[in-house]
Amino acid sequence: MFDPEFDPSELENLKRLFQVRFSRQAEIVVAAPGRVNVIGEHVDYNDGFVLPMAVDRYVTLAGARANDGRVAHFYSHDLEQQIEFRLDKELLPDPHAESGEQGWKEYLRGVLAGFQELGAQIPAFHATLQSTVPIGGGLSSSAALTVALAMFLQTLTDTNLEPTQLALLCQNAEHHFAQVPCGIMDQFSSVFAKRDELMLIDCQSQEIKTVPFNDPAVSLLIINSSMRHVHASGQYAQRRNSCNSALAKLKKSSWRQVSLDDLDSFADSLTPIEYRRATHVVTEIARTLTASKMFASGRWSDVGQLMYASHESLHENFEVSTVELDLLVDLSRKFADRGVFGARMTGGGFGGCVVVLLQTERVEAFSNFVAAEYESRTGIRPALFASRPARGAHVVFKADRPS
Repeated sequence: MFDPEFDPSELENLKRLFQVRFSRQAEIVVAAPGRVNVIGEHVDYNDGFVLPMAVDRYVTLAGARANDGRVAHFYSHDLEQQIEFRLDKELLPDPHAESGEQGWKEYLRGVLAGFQELGAQIPAFHATLQSTVPIGGGLSSSAALTVALAMFLQTLTDTNLEPTQLALLCQNAEHHFAQVPCGIMDQFSSVFAKRDELMLIDCQSQEIKTVPFNDPAVSLLIINSSMRHVHASGQYAQRRNSCNSALAKLKKSSWRQVSLDDLDSFADSLTPIEYRRATHVVTEIARTLTASKMFASGRWSDVGQLMYASHESLHENFEVSTVELDLLVDLSRKFADRGVFGARMTGGGFGGCVVVLLQTERVEAFSNFVAAEYESRTGIRPALFASRPARGAHVVFKADRPS
């Protein structure tokens, strides 16, 4: 079987690259998208709401069973690296694992370990990986990687996982193997995404409500600052720890129970940092709920103002923005009377991308403007692309096996 909606030439290229690398035919090809979060940042691990969508940039994996014992072989075309894992022993986190690009193997190890824990009999296999999701750009390339492997293993081993179970398995791989204490947004976005829809994800109940985004006159533009971020550096964990300590002092079990009045009442017991982090969480949860309603009713200017407010809070209260991200948002304001509704940094911060809501007919003009201005001020030519809400993870191709 094959996915008729997937670009046939791209599928043939993926199969060809696998054959060149491993001298055999690919049996399974899967794709898992990255995501952009329109609003709702650093609240997924705080019982908040997030409003992401999948972008039409994917991690693709082509693979086939192998006959060389119990070994899983991976080759990354982007990194030009090959790694392998023994499948005849328990896979455990590597205490000496590197972060960033060199840490990609830990994400794979974590997913393989998750299937081992399920009791799945994983045969030896070969797999090649490619990605059009920018690495370190805040578009969740790591979640796309883990979800792609999970989709492949599910197909390879005939394991039937519920989508939520698959997403949580991938989140667990990030937590315990890559040492990134992420929330559920990235994995849920890659697994559950649908075309022409945003996802309002309740990160407390894990409920997903769809928010239509099918107006062709409005688009989202993703601009990569080309400043890499690495969550495993510790900054992400520090923010999460500050939120946890603030919540404990507020004597609440969830941020959903906290109001701005509560923050004022307990202001003296919070450190200045805890107060700022808490202010962001409470206001960002409210902004996200309001933005979802504005999106559904096509109130683009109102959505844009909420995006700008989100960015200001991420800059001032959560302190995860950068000079480059702030510059891109400021440049978007200069186009406010020429079709740009709003902009904000997206992702964990400390680099990565900005997302801009704008009129579709102004995408090209604004892209040219922001690319030229950003390059003139930073010396960096930014990568950028417009995207509609894309399809979630799926099997692209599966060869018929002899009966």
